[in-house]
Amino acid sequence: MKILVVGAIGGYFGGRLLEKGEDVTFLVRERRKKELEITGLNIESVNGDCRLIPQLITKNSEPGAYDVVLLSIKSYQLEGAIDDMRPFIGDQTMVLPLLNGISHVDRLVDAFGEQSVIGGLCFVEATLDEKGTIVQPSPLNQLVYGERSGEESERIQQLKKAFDGTKAEFLLSSNINQEMWHKYLFITTMSGITTLFEEPIGPIRELESGKRTITSLLNELEQVMAKNGAPIEPGVSLKLLEKINSLGEGMKSSMQRDVEKKQPIEADHLQGYLLEKAQEVRVAVPVLETVYTKLKLYENTVRY
Repeated sequence: MKILVVGAIGGYFGGRLLEKGEDVTFLVRERRKKELEITGLNIESVNGDCRLIPQLITKNSEPGAYDVVLLSIKSYQLEGAIDDMRPFIGDQTMVLPLLNGISHVDRLVDAFGEQSVIGGLCFVEATLDEKGTIVQPSPLNQLVYGERSGEESERIQQLKKAFDGTKAEFLLSSNINQEMWHKYLFITTMSGITTLFEEPIGPIRELESGKRTITSLLNELEQVMAKNGAPIEPGVSLKLLEKINSLGEGMKSSMQRDVEKKQPIEADHLQGYLLEKAQEVRVAVPVLETVYTKLKLYENTVRY
């Protein structure tokens, strides 16, 4: 399959596919293209280092359809990415988004059609260092994907063949919609709590008041999702609380790290979207409102 990778986190998974020998191309900015032409695509990972020579295109390259587009960007980059991707989307192209949240799915469907968009999410800790190397310091490198209908279609089986056998964990799900909502609940809680208190998760949960705040936010978000008909498992917040309690003491959310670096954040895409949904179904969400206020104050005072 012809695979197009768009976005930094996708660089890790795309690199692993390229390492395996799949036909992978990376859609990048002109400056990044020049860097990669000199350095190559380098991954330093606890799961194995690799040095790769990638195929590269930019938004101004010759148009041509790919079989699948692996989209891993921040929500505030979505409109620009849609424009950049258009020349490379055909009638049979699968768009596999790895964004946090859920509202981006509707936007991608509007842009490319219902049939084009499949479901996906990922769990990975990966960053670019000052040399442009992808650094992946923890073993977790999981990408979950599937048809939003739950169908095990012929095209998803072909995609599975391309994904299998890499040094990353690619998992085919028959219930990707639920998994996306569950991750949305988890990441909205983690990003909100750690950014609100400006601390890693460990010191927060050590305090009884911190534990109660985490639990309250999980319960608020679960109630909002359930009231809006999201396909979540009843009582999922208890399972996610166990997951949060199992995280390393120094674990920070990517949103918290972005705030520390004075970078843009996804407040409206994550917390803001659910706050709107809470208002629609008249559910009180005092902790969510507190988190969202904190994030918007940051956005209103920081110049990127």
